[in-house]
Amino acid sequence: MRNPLPAVPTALPEVSVVAAGAGRAARGVPSVGFCFTATGGDETGTPDETGAVPAGPVLPDAAFPADWVRTVGLTGKAGEVHPAPAGSGLAWVAGVGDGSPKHWRTAGAALVRAVRSRLRTDADAGRRPRRGLRVHLPPGIGGDEVAELVRGLRLGGYRFTVSAERPDPGLASVELVADADRRAELADVADRAQALTAATALARDLANAPSNVKDPAWLADTASRVAGSVRGLGVLVRDERWLAEQGFGGVLAVGGGSSRPPRLIELAWRPRGTDGPHLVLVGKGITFDTGGISIKPAEGMHMMRTDMAGGAAVIAAMTVVARLELPVRVTALVPCAENHVSGAAYRPGDIVRHYGGRTTEVTNTDAEGRMVLADALAYAVTRLRPDALVDVATLTGAMKVSLGLRTGGLFASDDALAERVLAAGATAGESWWRMPLASDVDSLGAELADAVTSEIADVRQCPSGPGGITAAMFLREFTGGLPWAHLDIAGPARADKEYDDVTTGATGFATRTLVELARSFADA
Repeated sequence: MRNPLPAVPTALPEVSVVAAGAGRAARGVPSVGFCFTATGGDETGTPDETGAVPAGPVLPDAAFPADWVRTVGLTGKAGEVHPAPAGSGLAWVAGVGDGSPKHWRTAGAALVRAVRSRLRTDADAGRRPRRGLRVHLPPGIGGDEVAELVRGLRLGGYRFTVSAERPDPGLASVELVADADRRAELADVADRAQALTAATALARDLANAPSNVKDPAWLADTASRVAGSVRGLGVLVRDERWLAEQGFGGVLAVGGGSSRPPRLIELAWRPRGTDGPHLVLVGKGITFDTGGISIKPAEGMHMMRTDMAGGAAVIAAMTVVARLELPVRVTALVPCAENHVSGAAYRPGDIVRHYGGRTTEVTNTDAEGRMVLADALAYAVTRLRPDALVDVATLTGAMKVSLGLRTGGLFASDDALAERVLAAGATAGESWWRMPLASDVDSLGAELADAVTSEIADVRQCPSGPGGITAAMFLREFTGGLPWAHLDIAGPARADKEYDDVTTGATGFATRTLVELARSFADA
């Protein structure tokens, strides 16, 4: 049977940086110029009567007539895109707001969406779509701004669609035109941004894939194929027989209700000559979550195909760590299972023995993520001997209530590791908020000190109290006292509307943070 999915990973526009005046511009390639709001612009710009400021000498004859400015209502705000006026030498004019990095990202995303719409119109009309773009960078633009522009251009047009129809034509290539003396510098910036955005798109692909195709075996096979294309990135896939032999009781319990057995994916990056810290990443790989016997409501259950977004972020991040050849040892574990309902499903009241022997009293089969993570964390502590341990999961709805849909929750047993994660997120453009563990706050410590303890097992799966915090407390029981961070991405892992470079569906959130976190250990 033919695979009904589009190619994974999704192809993104290729971005190159060329020197202004070097060679002839490709004939017929649409050009783009930028304008700022009245508070932005560069030293060469002069505000027009609307307050918009041209971004300097974009092209020698790039003039915006006053009547055109009034007609389109040009303001220069980030995300504003207009077809350029006749005679300007441009095809598009895009606003970049105050010129901050985040506004360049917004501009890039809005531009690529406008181009996609134009390409669709051209294709429907029988015209040959022009799938290239030539973007003229203003003098003095910084590396951060270019990186964010590339991010917007590459991810803003992302789509994952399964259809009998031929996909709409998308933007295929972008040339960034820079001053000759900065071409090499900005080319390096663009290349790194392309690696990070490719990983984000891969994480989106994996999480968006429908679960009639995406079972644990598919996810493991796809991770193996992707890893196999990256030099030096090792991969091992363990099946249900190995999991049973090794005592992965949590993974087997969760996966027992499905006819499609669980897997454990292990990815390893071991650069030669590196003997520094060993970072281990663990990602939740629940390929579909019905809730099991503690079944979920029908409303919203279709999005549970994305319940392995944490695992997707870990897999994708590892590809970039290896492609960038970061000088740090990193291992990733993704325990994969499908949480289904059947006569073989695990039950509330069961006692499950995890890897290493620790036991859990099951109280809610819809808290399956922590069951599979517990096995992987215990395995990492015993077999991999990490210096730092980080898990990533769409774990609790409580975090969506606490932090909304654009900020991830950070729990950590170690202040230094927490600061690394926060700094990595800031560099990656992903927002995190540190949440307390019971030991961090006296009132919580007194209230929840015994919450994780079970009367009939070592630990209780779903302690009473604030859901996000007690879930983190449960996981901490399996971390062996190591520096550990838990990233709950239940909110930002999915989006129900477009914003900036984010499109509806899976977002790939946490992927870039994990890469930057690994980089911080490489730089230590």
